[in-house]
Amino acid sequence: MKAASSPPDAVRSVIIGTAGHIDHGKTALVRALTGTDTDRLPEEKKRGITIDLGFAAMRLSGATGAQFEVSLIDVPGHHAFIRNMLAGAGGIEAVMLVIAADEGVMAQTREHLDICSLLGIERGLVVLSKSDAVDAGRRESTLGEVRSWLRSTFLRDATVVPVSVVTGQGIEALRCELARLAGRIPAPGQEFVPRLPPDRSFAMRGFGTVVTGTLQCGAVEAGSMMSLLPGDTRVRVRGIQVHGSAVSRASAPCRVALNLSGVEHREVWRGQMLVPEHTLSATQTLDAEIHLLPHVRPLRHRASVRLHAFAGDVAATVLLYRAETTPAGGTGLVRLQLETPQVLVPGDRFVLRQPSPPATIGGGRVLEIAAPRGQRKADALAWLLQIRAADVEQQLTLRIGRRGTAGISMRDLVRETGLTADAVHRFVGALVRRGEVIAAREAECPYLSAQAIAQAEAALLRAVAAAKNHTLARAELHSRSGLGECVFAFVVQRLIAAGKLSGAEVLSLPESSGTPEVEAKRMAVVEREYRLAGVAPPLLREVAERLKLTEKQMRATVTLLLRTRRLLRLGSDDLFIHCEAVAGLSEKLRAFRGEQFDVARFKSFTGLTRKHAIPLLELLDRTHITRTQPGTAGVRVVV
Repeated sequence: MKAASSPPDAVRSVIIGTAGHIDHGKTALVRALTGTDTDRLPEEKKRGITIDLGFAAMRLSGATGAQFEVSLIDVPGHHAFIRNMLAGAGGIEAVMLVIAADEGVMAQTREHLDICSLLGIERGLVVLSKSDAVDAGRRESTLGEVRSWLRSTFLRDATVVPVSVVTGQGIEALRCELARLAGRIPAPGQEFVPRLPPDRSFAMRGFGTVVTGTLQCGAVEAGSMMSLLPGDTRVRVRGIQVHGSAVSRASAPCRVALNLSGVEHREVWRGQMLVPEHTLSATQTLDAEIHLLPHVRPLRHRASVRLHAFAGDVAATVLLYRAETTPAGGTGLVRLQLETPQVLVPGDRFVLRQPSPPATIGGGRVLEIAAPRGQRKADALAWLLQIRAADVEQQLTLRIGRRGTAGISMRDLVRETGLTADAVHRFVGALVRRGEVIAAREAECPYLSAQAIAQAEAALLRAVAAAKNHTLARAELHSRSGLGECVFAFVVQRLIAAGKLSGAEVLSLPESSGTPEVEAKRMAVVEREYRLAGVAPPLLREVAERLKLTEKQMRATVTLLLRTRRLLRLGSDDLFIHCEAVAGLSEKLRAFRGEQFDVARFKSFTGLTRKHAIPLLELLDRTHITRTQPGTAGVRVVV
């Protein structure tokens, strides 16, 4: 391998894949654009068709001077090699759909574009190849047919470029359009753990094992240690090449070749994943949202399918969460039991094919890879309904909250979400600042929700209050609590700092404090007042007067109810609302999803005055039930 160097920062790497029917000229087009013949196998040369994936690269300049290193993935067009096409399609950012002028839209044209759509690809262009093989009338007729078909696809507004690799017509225009397309592809984020699904593995004399693949996210550095999953084989990256040039570091998205030590090339296969050590793990069970293509048979419970994700292809059994089948053209939530473990994370796209007769039937998006064991089906479904529309912060809040007083470690959050530790720290930091999540100072301690901390504090206070003389040995309290050592120490420290417990090895309630039983009764009667008030709660002083509580007692009780999320702050310091009132209003608003509400309509809908309507609208916006519409005085329902 050559001496390593770093590619210029000004050059952006993008991945574009071909798609289209057999013999429509995809490989010839790639050769005309790059000078590279991507048919490398003897059988491909002999039969004159593409059988496996091919790769080429070219440098393009955008209109603004931006430089793009375009990796072209050439896929086979024959239906018998659709598995190989899927192995390449899983890593592309945009598609170059090739349609021959003399044949028009064919079976694999449709299936390839369906696959791209199911994989979440949203950008591309269309090449009308073999334009020299037909007269102007036939060319225009085919062009009309193509545009008509594209109207119902994500390429409805795509540029169509007529070309001929024989005469060279349109090749330069196609390069310009590819540069424009590259410029429209968003720059990748760096929030996710680096992943490389190998699509080739071979031995190179003097170097040993070399694997190639499309780096999906993050970056890989020479000398780093990685895990090959499933199997958990520990490997070291001895060297990296990008488009034949040795580099010290490769950043996604790009085609890379890694020289690995610690594994034989025969031990690497499509379906595995290279990841940094101690980050992700393989799973055999995942929950997903799936979408079936129109005109396929409904998907039934325990149906057998093939799941294609990145370079992997594995048999799977579909378990439906609802009794009815998933209809053609419909969407459903399912559990997929995989025959072989795969490394997937929430947000990953996949394609589903029926085994016999082989055909693409749909695809979907991974929602969960770490469902608790023994979870009831109804609870699992409720969780998926929450998580499927949640943004990153909301997902982390939900994942931390469901672990209760056990909490969840940074490592488990990385494994469950695919986010890097730095990204988790950044997102959770925002939740900590808002008081929704509590993070102990010790690095090994898990994250806990504010509600879980409040529950743990209340449980410890009850245990001490129930003991003789309201005193209990620290070791005994820890044993009774069932909390982990780190969580227990953190909660005790908080209680001592707040003056609710005193002591060190022996803990007791301060003499001046009320007992937990008194606090619990006071919380119950105050909560009842707010529950009965619904969406028009009284001011804090009005509740205090009604229950004959001092302001200090009232504020202390409301603070506890806020910590346990039974009450929510509504606008000013003296206005609070019960969580059930917000939940009930959210359920009513669900019927108006996507509709706009201004203050007048909201007042009419709820029967409230401005005193309650304005702060309630602000609360709904903060909790992502509605979303403020910029430039208007209204909100849009998003639940």
